[in-house]
This record gives sequence, C-alpha cells and structure tokens, in this order.
Amino acid sequence: MNFPFKTIGIIGRVKNPRVEETLHALINFLCHLKLNLIIEKETAEFLPSATLPTVDRKQLGSHCDLLIVVGGDGSLLNATHAVVNDEIPVLGINRGSLGFLTDILPTELEKITDILQGKYTIEKRFLLTASIELDGKKLGQDDALNEIALIPDIVPHMLEFEIYIDNQFVCSQNSDGLIIATPTGSTAYALSGGGPILHPQLDAIVLVSMFPHTLSSRPIVIEGNQRINIIVSPNNKTSPRLTYDGQAYINAPPSSHITIQKKSKLLNLIHPLDYNYYETLRSKLHWGKKLNYIT
Repeated sequence: MNFPFKTIGIIGRVKNPRVEETLHALINFLCHLKLNLIIEKETAEFLPSATLPTVDRKQLGSHCDLLIVVGGDGSLLNATHAVVNDEIPVLGINRGSLGFLTDILPTELEKITDILQGKYTIEKRFLLTASIELDGKKLGQDDALNEIALIPDIVPHMLEFEIYIDNQFVCSQNSDGLIIATPTGSTAYALSGGGPILHPQLDAIVLVSMFPHTLSSRPIVIEGNQRINIIVSPNNKTSPRLTYDGQAYINAPPSSHITIQKKSKLLNLIHPLDYNYYETLRSKLHWGKKLNYIT
C-alpha cells in the first residue's frame, strides 16, 4: 500500500495514563501498516516497551513528514512550535478536555488509515510572533498559535499601556491586560475573556481587553496583516509579562515596546474528511442541537 507520508513522527504528553494507553495503541496500529515511525525523545522515555527510533523535539521537523500528536489542545500547541518552521502537517488525537484542534478520538484510529491514503483536508492556520524592545535592545521574541497576552506579574494589578495598529494610535488603557488572538485562539483564552469566535479561515486578529477600567471597552477585530504595537507605560510600578500560548513568557518592563504581527510560516492542520467545524463548536460549547420538527 502506497502512502503519501513516508515517516510518521509521534509525540504525546504521557504523564497522563490515558495518553500513554492511546500512544501504545497508535504505535501498534501504525506498525501493522509497516510505516516508518519516529518517537519524540521525551515521549519515548515513558514508553519503555517501544523500540522505535527517537529524536529530540527540536529536530522532529527534519525527520518526519507527518506529526501525530496524542493529547489535548495544549499538547498540540506545544508540538506545533517544534515543526511549524518546517511546515510539517500535524494531526491530533484527542485525549484532552476540549479538543478544538485534536479532533480524532482514540476509538477512531481507523480514520488514520484514510488520512495516510491521502483522504483528508488540510487547513492552514496562521501564528503570531511578538518581540519586546527596551531602549533599542531586543529583550526577546516568540510565536503563538492561539494568543499572545499581556498580563500582570505574580501579583494581579492594573496595567497602563497604549495600543497602536499600523502606527495609528487606537487608545490608552488601564486594565488587567490584553489578549491578542488568532482565529484558532478565539475559542481559547480570548473566548473566556468575552471575545468573539472567529472562523478559522478568517484572516483576522482579535484584541480583547481583560477587565478594563471603563465600561465602553469592547473587543475589536482587525485585518490579519496589520501590525500591533503596545507601549508599556513608564507609570507601571512593576514589569508585566507577555505570554505565548500560556506556555512561555517574557518580561515587558515599563517603557518597553511590543510588536505583534503575523508569522510568515503557517501550521498545516490535518482533518479527516468528515470534519465539521460547526459540529465541533456545538459539541465542545454545548450549543443546542438541531430541532426535529414534527409535521
């Protein structure tokens, strides 16, 4: 049987017993198909029975042409950073609580056969990249698939900052922070902050204020290629943090300048042919089901 993918990379957060169980089932399933498999090194350490080749997380993108992630959306977010620059397609098997990104259930491993035969859809999701500068010196930079958030340090308190879009002043703000989310991230942290749901195919970014000190502040959706600049006011007594998908952070001292824009590399997210975005929203957010009218 000819498959379009020659080498399959596998990664999972195996501290969860359910993830470990699914990883074993997945490896056995793929081995029966006689595919070349490679296991992320840290994942393999929790699978002593696996005797397959291993590779460091940072090298996954250069050793496989499809990455399968077992876990929740957080696991997929984490894995994305390892392969996005190589534009390796990613497939998620859901072992988390929500699963907006990991849409194959552990009981549906047979769907992987169809995908390996080329029967799938591929969805391109963009990421954001954000850098911080202070007095002309770069303090750090990282990428995010879901959102970049400006938040207080350890002790919650009001932050003061200015927002610019494409060099045009938007507003100054006193709030607990600001969430800048992609359409992918619009169903994550930004949603809990009162932001709108953006369809994944929209080329747009949403800005959601966190507990602003004004009743007139509302989320704003902007065009995806616009550049966002945030100036952290020198009046702040402490350094807020800029977080990336909630998995990394960089301090943003008073008077620092933050630049946020779309990353040039895209995530190639694979779905089975029966994938339905609206069904995912209904099931995960517990929306009303279709009414069966009696005529």
